Amino acid sequence: MEKLDYRELIQKILKEHQKHRTVNASSEAQVICDLENDHYLLVHVGWQDETPLYGCSIHVDIKEGKFWIHQDFTEDGVAAELLEMGVPKTDIVLAFRSPFMRQFTEFAV
Repeated sequence: MEKLDYRELIQKILKEHQKHRTVNASSEAQVICDLENDHYLLVHVGWQDETPLYGCSIHVDIKEGKFWIHQDFTEDGVAAELLEMGVPKTDIVLAFRSPFMRQFTEFAV
């Protein structure tokens, strides 16, 4: 079986979420991909009236051949999307959980 292209998968997920993440006409969702260091983010920037908007809803790194999910404010979860795409649980780390608590998840520690 051919190894999945993890960079391609996470970019596809981020771009799909970007389509559905506009707060208002004065803001936008941006996909940020650092391919050299394998950092992938979906951030929101803009304005709401006179208040600046900024937030990171998804932050995933690829380290040592595994997805490290640092931030995930999606409804179904990036981990679930990766599983649906064929990524094994052993290649997904819920980095937003403490190292101690990761052993109690179904995913990599």
